[in-house]
Amino acid sequence: MQMIESILADAAAITALRRDIHAHPELCFQEQRTADLVAKALTDWGIPIHRGLGTTGVVGIVKNGTSARAVGLRADIDALPMTEHNHFAHASTHQGKMHACGHDGHTAMLLAAAKHLSKHRNFDGTVYLVFQPAEEGGGGAREMMKDGLFDKFPMEAIFGMHNWPGMKVGQFALTPGPMMASSNEFKITIVGKGAHAALPHNGVDPVPVACQMVQAFQTIVTRNKRPIDTAVISVTMIHAGEASNVIPDSCEIQGTVRTFSSDVLDLVERRMKTIAEATCAAFEASCVFEFHRNYPPTINHAAETEFARSVLAQVVGPENVLPYEPTMGSEDFSYFLQAKPGCYFVIGNGDGSHRAMGHGEGPCMLHNPNYDFNDELIPLGATAWVRMAEAWLAQPR
Repeated sequence: MQMIESILADAAAITALRRDIHAHPELCFQEQRTADLVAKALTDWGIPIHRGLGTTGVVGIVKNGTSARAVGLRADIDALPMTEHNHFAHASTHQGKMHACGHDGHTAMLLAAAKHLSKHRNFDGTVYLVFQPAEEGGGGAREMMKDGLFDKFPMEAIFGMHNWPGMKVGQFALTPGPMMASSNEFKITIVGKGAHAALPHNGVDPVPVACQMVQAFQTIVTRNKRPIDTAVISVTMIHAGEASNVIPDSCEIQGTVRTFSSDVLDLVERRMKTIAEATCAAFEASCVFEFHRNYPPTINHAAETEFARSVLAQVVGPENVLPYEPTMGSEDFSYFLQAKPGCYFVIGNGDGSHRAMGHGEGPCMLHNPNYDFNDELIPLGATAWVRMAEAWLAQPR
């Protein structure tokens, strides 16, 4: 691995910043303390900043030379509404809030890169350091764009990085095209007619309607979409009734839909609505169908993905830049990729062996109460960011 010496020298200090952020997690659009910490660090290193995009976002601007070229590097800064099970010194001090996805580490890696870029400036152009709030369900990327991110900071491309537990430290993975799926939610309220459970003919029972509906939804996946297209329909909640001898008036079904394309998503939503309404009609019930589109699919641009692959290969060797198997998880970096060329890739977080005393005994996976970011990644991730910015600004337009 070809890591930058000045970043290695600062690793302990940046690790301390990471652990400070981990100990003080903040939820989406509430990341005031985190934004203050980021802003102070950047300002102390002589980097001009802009605050307030997406409520709590911070953008650092590192310029050098005369070129008008510019590239963006993004880190997410928010935490999850979870209770941490770890007991080490930097465990969360806020009950019900935790950095269980490594956004504290993403922030630290970009800060380490920012310090080096500011001090050495081995490039001609501008590097925009995008510290984005509210990735975990708030759509912070979308909100930063609404507030003029790409108008105020006209970057040519933008890149994002996420840690990946289970993949070895020293490895990266990426793929052109779909990287992560769209995230969508549905809620269907089936309206029947309540009755005594011993006299079901006097009512319209919404529970068997719900059972029929849930089964029928899976035929969309197996019989309506093309077999080579990808979609997941998961019913995750069914709520009905208050007593064992009462047929309820209504039943509520909720869940999620994931796809890699808008065309497939259009098909799934249309068929779900038809099935819901027709099933209810067959049982002389009715329904209210709600479908909410959250994050679009994360689709990497081919040229920028190949560029990122070549830069990462120079840092860790081609054999350590792996193909990424697309996942049905979602990521709001997708909004940036709809507006700008770019690439989203992952960095190996290891198998959990970095965890010392005080860690929970469960797996060190994302969104797990026993998770902790591997601080060994900070110099490597920061080096990757620096090399990516330098290489982008050095290539011909």
